[in-house]
Amino acid sequence: METSNPIVSVCMPVYNAGKYIAEAVGSVLNQSYTSWELIIVNDGSTDDTAAVLDQFTDPRISVHQQENSGQCVAANKAFGLSSGRLIKFMDADDVISPGYIAEQVKRIGDNDDVVASAAWGRFYHDDISSFKVNEDLIREDCNPIDWLVSSMDGKQAMMQCALWLIPRAVLEKSGLWDERLSLINDFEFIIRVLLNASEIRFAENSLLYYRSGLQSSLSSLKSTKGAQSAYDSINMGTSHMLAFEPSTRVKKACASCFQNFIYSFYPFHKTLIKGAEHKIKDLGGTTSTFPAGGYTRLLQKIIGWKIVKKLKLLLSDAPQ
Repeated sequence: METSNPIVSVCMPVYNAGKYIAEAVGSVLNQSYTSWELIIVNDGSTDDTAAVLDQFTDPRISVHQQENSGQCVAANKAFGLSSGRLIKFMDADDVISPGYIAEQVKRIGDNDDVVASAAWGRFYHDDISSFKVNEDLIREDCNPIDWLVSSMDGKQAMMQCALWLIPRAVLEKSGLWDERLSLINDFEFIIRVLLNASEIRFAENSLLYYRSGLQSSLSSLKSTKGAQSAYDSINMGTSHMLAFEPSTRVKKACASCFQNFIYSFYPFHKTLIKGAEHKIKDLGGTTSTFPAGGYTRLLQKIIGWKIVKKLKLLLSDAPQ
């Protein structure tokens, strides 16, 4: 087995990402680490995604077409076409720093049961100059259940797939993406993957530029299918954690996840929200607070987070 310079398979499902895909692919092409393959599965895009992809001629890049079947199906197909010892799933609008893969490969070394994480931050409205590194990172190496509990302590855990470099051997134990899920599908998948690893090692110099502020977010909140997927993903992901360690600290972390679901989807999907409330009660309750800053934090103390959330939705839905 080649260990000093292993092939890294970057698996990228794509759907109607013509606006972003060139930047995402470009960030892979610009990697200082050169032993990689990029497998792109175009999931029935109806925009100019295929035309943009036709511009790339690097032999390490392969593009495959399928009828629209969902991100999880496309990601699983990309994995099935891969050959690398190490696997990175990456969304079509992600951007990674030039030394990203090299640093993660170094951190994993010859191990087949270690997963590498990375630093990350957000940029908004396609303006990368707005990028800021998230300071609330778990920077030390740790075992997976400790990472999961710490990442859920009073906040929403960042499970984004491009954060991780995963040995194929771990994926063979954990299984692939659950093709029944759509929204927040990475939550359940990444928890399952991490709990099948022995350690998470942090790659300090690997930086993920995470695109935020996309216009589709409000419609996703209103979608019944998306909300059900999000609830199911949280329910399954937290079940994995509880099966691994049914402790008080894990129950508290899982309750926070259900509370964050409520904060995200209220006032829509009342049945799912009631289900989340029952889960929180069964887990012993939560002290997780509504995510707010500045004047919003002050306002929610006065009138309550539910009214604040409705006001924010009204403003988001108003004509520009």
